Amino acid sequence: MTQKPMVVLTGPTAVGKTALSIELAKKINGAIISADSMQVYKYMDIGSAKVMPEEMDDIKHYLIDELSPEDEFNVFVFKDMAKKALDEIYAAGKIPIIAGGTGFYIQGLLYDIDFTDQEIDEAYRNELYDFAKEHGNHALHEKLKDIDPASYESIHENNVKRVIRAIEYYHTCHEPISVHNEKERSRTSPYNFAYFVLNDDRANLYSRIDKRVDIMVEKGLIDEVKKLKAMGYTQDMVSMKGIGYKEILAYLDGAYSLEEAIEKVKLESRRFAKRQLTWFRREKDTIWIDKSEYSYDDNKILNKIQEILAEKRIIIC
Repeated sequence: MTQKPMVVLTGPTAVGKTALSIELAKKINGAIISADSMQVYKYMDIGSAKVMPEEMDDIKHYLIDELSPEDEFNVFVFKDMAKKALDEIYAAGKIPIIAGGTGFYIQGLLYDIDFTDQEIDEAYRNELYDFAKEHGNHALHEKLKDIDPASYESIHENNVKRVIRAIEYYHTCHEPISVHNEKERSRTSPYNFAYFVLNDDRANLYSRIDKRVDIMVEKGLIDEVKKLKAMGYTQDMVSMKGIGYKEILAYLDGAYSLEEAIEKVKLESRRFAKRQLTWFRREKDTIWIDKSEYSYDDNKILNKIQEILAEKRIIIC
């Protein structure tokens, strides 16, 4: 069976994926599927750095503004929604561009990975949630340290859902979920793909992150979170745990001053970028595009990407 074409354009937060993906889509007759864990939510525009309709330049985008903040969004939901989008894109004779920074989602779609296949022990899962509420996220995360060091390193302690998933997988299957996922990663992709990782010098990247947070605040991030809070969205929801939302929500609840909250958003964003780069360095078949090597010229970068796509017969020049 002929492998269908797919382009992945990813990289750390604030590196410039959005604008580049739109320009690439114009050049290769593409449509964009967002691999972002936050931009899928309605009403969460500023804090997610969401691509807005006027920025899309008539390029069709999927998985943007499709869910409400109370809805569940995880790798399983993403794969289901993304596969439906792929069917539509291929039917239209276009090339899908998976653009975004959630490496876990990209991996799941690209290799059609089955991350978990065991029965769920609801009682044990509830025990873990209760433990986290009583003792805190850090104490829960420490449970991973000995049973699954790889997951301990790769999963942030505030990502309680994934921490619990890793602990319960070990409890049920008696092997680390990281080992299971490594086996799944060895799968051959059903797609003829090119997996680009856009990167920049760390100092430049961190400067871009800090500047972007300042711009978010200027654009009305505080009011956006106030509105979400007034609509009944709380810190218990997955959507409101996103960087930029949980910190401003904590400020509104009196936990931080505004200045402290903004600095915390910047710090967490920089840490997130570091974790993203660690993830992408572990991935196989990636093609790294260092912006400095192309003099920060998007046209030069696009030309190189098209050259590689032609070599891989993903596009015909």
